[in-house]
Amino acid sequence: MLLKSLLPAAAALQMAAAQELMRFGCSQLTIDRIDPLVEPGNMPSAHMHQIIGGNSLNASMKPVDHDPPTVSTCTSCTYSEDFSNYWTANLYFRARNGTYKRVPQFANLGLNVKAGMTVYYIRGYQPNAKVTAFPPGFRMLVGDPMNRQASTMQKGLCYRCEANMQQNPFGGAPCTGQDTQAFPKAACGGGWRVTVHFPTCWDGKNLDTPDHKAHMAYPASGTFETGGACPSTHPVRMPQIMYEIMFDTRAFNNKAEWPADGSQPFVWSMNDTTGYGLHGDYLFGWQGDALQRAMDGKCSGDRCAPLKRQTDQAAIDCIKSQSVKEDIGDGCKLSLSPLVPYIPTLER
Repeated sequence: MLLKSLLPAAAALQMAAAQELMRFGCSQLTIDRIDPLVEPGNMPSAHMHQIIGGNSLNASMKPVDHDPPTVSTCTSCTYSEDFSNYWTANLYFRARNGTYKRVPQFANLGLNVKAGMTVYYIRGYQPNAKVTAFPPGFRMLVGDPMNRQASTMQKGLCYRCEANMQQNPFGGAPCTGQDTQAFPKAACGGGWRVTVHFPTCWDGKNLDTPDHKAHMAYPASGTFETGGACPSTHPVRMPQIMYEIMFDTRAFNNKAEWPADGSQPFVWSMNDTTGYGLHGDYLFGWQGDALQRAMDGKCSGDRCAPLKRQTDQAAIDCIKSQSVKEDIGDGCKLSLSPLVPYIPTLER
């Protein structure tokens, strides 16, 4: 029985090695209502986030003044040269009685971190694929927290309803098969796997743009996976960053607690009940040329000779206290107003 349960984890690791996917875990750094990319300096930001990476995270982080590898003293990622910050919104369960509770995260298959996310840096799927590492100060955003339609979602954002905690049978590549753009509508025996892909073509000039997106683009033809060429306006091919966030929805599978109208009961912290507002933020913070060495060295998995790796416990121990002190919705279900502090009203 144990062997059977380990097979999907082994398959995931073998797939990462065969396709040269640098796949590693990052434990939870903090859960906080700050957003140094979209709302620098605002405390609180419009909605709450779950964040991983370097502990120099703060509400501002100006690209010229803030160099994460220099000012961080630890990282919650297992590769100890990665002081980048990665974040998404928090997921909540809204019960029939009007109370909310945060949906916890758990470690993905084959990884021994605490909550947090799985991060991928992908060089490409062709033996001769080459990419240029992100430069210091680089940051980007994918997705739109205000989006509520499938037709206006960016590429590579999706949800998978896992049948069991072993993710068996394997559901195929992300955002294929039964994966959905909207929140899963069924009770999921193995929780959710939420996937966030970032664009891979850079304009070669801007570390950021006002919308945090215009400096990045998708291949002009084909896809990153097929080796599609970047457009002339964004000629620099970068590693593909992908997040996988595992949400343990099992405690909320009792449909007697779901809304009386039968609608799905989950909501992102920006008050999105559709799932179409899925988005992710990235702020580069690798030390020196570590990421370029990793890509040139065809790193896979969470152990790679060109890189330094810390223990899983060291990553778990790297935490940061909240900048904005407030209840995040753990413990007993909150009996506050349905529009609790960390889930803003539509008018805010």
